[in-house]
Amino acid sequence: MTQFLATFHLTGLAIGLATFLVIGLFHPLVIKGEYYFGVRCWWVFALMGAAGIAASLLVDDLFWSTLAAVWGASSCWSIGELFEQRKRVARGWFPKRETDKR
Repeated sequence: MTQFLATFHLTGLAIGLATFLVIGLFHPLVIKGEYYFGVRCWWVFALMGAAGIAASLLVDDLFWSTLAAVWGASSCWSIGELFEQRKRVARGWFPKRETDKR
């Protein structure tokens, strides 16, 4: 696939599209993560970030290395967004999960 992208000079376009999709995926992950788990799930994003960054260093192919780096950086960025999401919920911008109090 990367040979096809390079042949037709589509590598940059594919990386840009994939970056857009990764960032778009992390937006609802942060919202749902904070809704169901609070900020306690920050370590999941940290592990994904470390794995993505490590993979970007280990993969030889430029396309896949770049996508791994984008995934890792987006995961790390999501840690901060998770704590910001808690503030947005406190302001009433997003719904707060009601816990079952029997």
